[in-house]
Amino acid sequence: MTVTPDRPSPTAAAEPPRPTVIDRFVTANRGYAVTFQDGGMDARPVQKIAVVACMDARLDLFAALGLELGDAHVIRNAGGVVTDDTIRSLTISQRALGTRSIALIHHTGCGLLGLTEDFRRELELEVGQRPQWAVEAFVDLDGDVRQSMQRVRTSPFLLHTDDVRGFVFDVHTGLLREIG
Repeated sequence: MTVTPDRPSPTAAAEPPRPTVIDRFVTANRGYAVTFQDGGMDARPVQKIAVVACMDARLDLFAALGLELGDAHVIRNAGGVVTDDTIRSLTISQRALGTRSIALIHHTGCGLLGLTEDFRRELELEVGQRPQWAVEAFVDLDGDVRQSMQRVRTSPFLLHTDDVRGFVFDVHTGLLREIG
């Protein structure tokens, strides 16, 4: 019998597939659900705040900001950039769910620092389609926080722009540094 390299031999014992990260999530969720108790929380954040931050896995925003479940809306994306979709989420957060304050949190060592729009061009060459979105890369961390604050403060869709503050989170010390 001839066996090709890409097909296992019929007599070979098939190894069970290894669990994926998502499989582990599902298993963990089953354990979580066993002791889960609906706290009867409303979708309206208790602290009436929305936080916009980078998606970086090193940022544990709940621990860093002293937040509890139900305290805040947390909106995350690459770089913590204030995009049209971020404004959409903030608008819903304010107009439908009662938030009044906005904290913008960027961080040291961000993957967008130094990235360029060449990323889009390379992606277009690879897949044959130009992305509709901008990379929103930056070289000046503090300047990008200021730009994000300005985008929030000038949005015609947001009701409350008087309490908008921006910060840089230091991934080595865990401290926030406010940007004026």
